[in-house]
Amino acid sequence: MNLFVVGVSHHTASVELLERLSVSADETPPVLAALVAEPHVNEAVVLSTCNRVEVYAAVNGFHGGLAEIGAVLAARAGLEVTVLASHLYVHYDTEAVRHAMRVAAGLDSMVVGEAQILGQLRDAYGVAAESDTAGRLLHELMQQALRVGKRVHAETGIDRAGQSIVTAALAFAHGGVAHRGALVIGAGAMGGLALATLARAGVAPLLLTNRHADRAKRLAELHGAVAVDFADLSTTLSTVDLVVCATASPGPVLAAGTVSAALDQRAGRAPLLVLDLAVPRDVAPEVAGLPGVTLVDLAQVGAAELAEPSSADRDGAEAIVAGEADAFVTWLRGAEVAPTVAALRARADEVVESELSRLSQRRPDLTEEQRADVARAVHRVVQRLLHSPTVRVRQLATAPGGDQYAAALRELFDLAVPPADENLGRAVDVERGEVDPR
Repeated sequence: MNLFVVGVSHHTASVELLERLSVSADETPPVLAALVAEPHVNEAVVLSTCNRVEVYAAVNGFHGGLAEIGAVLAARAGLEVTVLASHLYVHYDTEAVRHAMRVAAGLDSMVVGEAQILGQLRDAYGVAAESDTAGRLLHELMQQALRVGKRVHAETGIDRAGQSIVTAALAFAHGGVAHRGALVIGAGAMGGLALATLARAGVAPLLLTNRHADRAKRLAELHGAVAVDFADLSTTLSTVDLVVCATASPGPVLAAGTVSAALDQRAGRAPLLVLDLAVPRDVAPEVAGLPGVTLVDLAQVGAAELAEPSSADRDGAEAIVAGEADAFVTWLRGAEVAPTVAALRARADEVVESELSRLSQRRPDLTEEQRADVARAVHRVVQRLLHSPTVRVRQLATAPGGDQYAAALRELFDLAVPPADENLGRAVDVERGEVDPR
């Protein structure tokens, strides 16, 4: 199968390391290009969120693929591979499939059961499809993972609590946020989630700012918020009690000087709560030392006690993932052996036709009816001889290590089989039909 997942998450890495590895939307295509330029990496999808950076890949060699993906990630982080390796996790083959589905279902998230990861995974897949780095294998894996994620949310109560990174962060607002003014900085997906969450919590007034004013205005209108000028950030900060930072900026957008100037105008007001939900972080570290400011970042959110789904809901979600992963792996292994079986039958047909042609030359006295009888008899014999081994190799291929049987057939009969991605493509076309990569 040759599927890989290599990455880091809140389970294995600090926010500082996640910052160094994070990949913005603009940076994703060149990172994908760097990955598939490696000799052992055939396909790649890069998922970069506030609490994980992962490479999903189809590779043609375990050790070569792992070394090349690790080298690309280490170069991005500016670290030696040996240093980064202690923070990496690696999933291969069946475990890679299971991990992808658990991620899509929200089972591996900082806030278990959150649904935002579905959109983030869909976006990552879309970028890879547009960059032509997701081949047939990753197309199928991503679509199945997204389908399983939706199924888990539809059939279990794993998201019953409605928890997200934003709701978890708001737990740090002692006394609640209702009827208090809030500013969201950033008009991306996380900014939209923050606006929706704050609006439901009764925040008023609810403000939004972004470097691109048009985008801020459109998003604000969707959530009943007011878009304000980014250039007036310090003045705006003096009028609110809560700030949620959620941009995709590569560097801080909220400097200590900006916050300090706002504090001078906040005399007599409650401390300013700043929630930094961005990776890389949006808030300069010096802000934490300012009097009258409470700064909370993702490291603190992850360390807090977060609401968990019930054991029944979690067990139900895990059962769905386990069943779907097994079914996908079984189907995929069968699909991978099909071209080898087809090539074997094609080789047999070539041999039969060649021998029948030679017979025609040696025995020109045979009538057309006699030639047809001989041809039918020879084809029946060949098909009967091939039936049992081809059925058996399909059965064996669904078991762990089953690819060795197809490899043995190719070696024994010197079969020329097209590359794996083309093989899988034919299997998908025949058995499932073409599917939209978005």
